[in-house]
Amino acid sequence: MTGTPLRVGLVGYGLAGSVFHAPLIAATEGLALDTVVTSNPERQQQARAEFPDVRLAATPDELFARAAELDLIVVASPNKTHVPLATNALKAGLPVVVDKPVAGTAAEARELAALAEERELLLSVFQNRRWDNDFLTLRKLLNEGELGDVWRFESRFERWRPKPKGGWRESGDPAEIGGLLYDLGSHVVDQALVLFGPAASVYAETDIRRPGAETDDDTFIAITHANGVRSHLYVSATTAQLGPRFRVLGSSAGYVKYGLDPQEAALRDGLRPGPGWGTEDESLWGRVGSGESPVTGGGRPEPTLPGDYPAYYAAVAKALLEGAQNPVTAREAAAALDVLEAARRSAREKVTVTL
Repeated sequence: MTGTPLRVGLVGYGLAGSVFHAPLIAATEGLALDTVVTSNPERQQQARAEFPDVRLAATPDELFARAAELDLIVVASPNKTHVPLATNALKAGLPVVVDKPVAGTAAEARELAALAEERELLLSVFQNRRWDNDFLTLRKLLNEGELGDVWRFESRFERWRPKPKGGWRESGDPAEIGGLLYDLGSHVVDQALVLFGPAASVYAETDIRRPGAETDDDTFIAITHANGVRSHLYVSATTAQLGPRFRVLGSSAGYVKYGLDPQEAALRDGLRPGPGWGTEDESLWGRVGSGESPVTGGGRPEPTLPGDYPAYYAAVAKALLEGAQNPVTAREAAAALDVLEAARRSAREKVTVTL
């Protein structure tokens, strides 16, 4: 890519904005972090320290007032603001990247998608865990037929956080769109749909386990896909012993992988994409085999492909500059929200929901 980079306005400089979006935008050829929106003085100081040339705005209105000076808006603010901010950006004639979940309901996501299509503007959803190391490795195994026909997909995003942290992500106010179902659940459901296609039915269990917690912190989702694959998805903040990140069982072999992709931890530690990015030690590789537990040496080690979060924004830049494919569409995100809404209903009514 050559020429003047696209000028990016980033709304929000909390965890999502400062750890994920800003570093990845800055590392992407064809993009330049122009403006950060935050009213928090400490976060303003942090943004200026990390990106000395960045402009600051206290409110989104200040950003939209100079929409003509920007080429892309990234919404990394709290969940309840995603729809109104994305709507305003699209109406201002600007392409938009929105952090997940793009909306609180599938209907809202589809309304946003329709608006973007009407305005002929890019609307992309930041589903970064499509570029996790284990997910990329599993896709490779599936594409090569290493597992045969997959019968069951188990995916766990588990943590041990016995005390709530508070904040909007753990708020019991439905308007905040908090809780693990919509937080980590957005990742595991999206991955399952990418791998195995549309959901035919959904069953879920959601619990509030921790004293003082206000919203779900221990959730299980079972998806029966239209092709017959069954996905069992676990998201939890109350897991004292962590299970495998993936356990995938097929007609020829299985794949078991422990441990989280290292990219989030690296970004939190201030590391930035470069040579060796997203790689993990051989001791953490998963195993492929049949008839014996990987814990007792069953199967063969499967080299984990490097994780590649930078590929998301590289694809966004290519879509804007060259007309390439949107890496994650709002309609794909709406399909995941169909599942999340069904899961919430299933848990509440204790029924299996047909989609």
